[in-house]
Amino acid sequence: MPGWDSYRAVYGAELRAAAREFVDHGWPVVEQSTTSLLLVTGAAMEVLEVPAACGRQICAQLRDAGAVVPVAATPTGSWWFPVTPNAVLTPELREGDGVVLHTAGAEVLAPPSQVPDGWVHWRVAPALTGYRVPAADLIVHAAADAVRWRADRDPHPGTQRPAGVAAVGMRF
Repeated sequence: MPGWDSYRAVYGAELRAAAREFVDHGWPVVEQSTTSLLLVTGAAMEVLEVPAACGRQICAQLRDAGAVVPVAATPTGSWWFPVTPNAVLTPELREGDGVVLHTAGAEVLAPPSQVPDGWVHWRVAPALTGYRVPAADLIVHAAADAVRWRADRDPHPGTQRPAGVAAVGMRF
């Protein structure tokens, strides 16, 4: 078997194994293509998607609290957290750039999906948590804190500093 066909066969087996594992644990999944899986939100879970910087802050808060939850990252700079259904976003999150709550039938790319920019991958694999979906309130409150923390640290997100101007807290 040529190298590329061998790769596709092995990756296809990995994708099928991941899909089977999701289904075995009650996570609704469908195959979008030969290189990607989709988690379907609704009765079993919803998905909170945030920018990577917020995701890192959420994980730091959860780690400090001793909580371990599944977290996925995309090559386009977002992280997502599965949460229990019927999540309610706080005002900070509803207004937050890049914050999306995927609910009721929305489809989210699941690891190990391959996309043109790279791979969707687990930052914390669900197997480490017994495939338990964390309570929505736990993740939503941590996300709201992360958004507030970022706003306190960077009052002008997305702006560049002029050359030679140090960022707050940086020492040269």
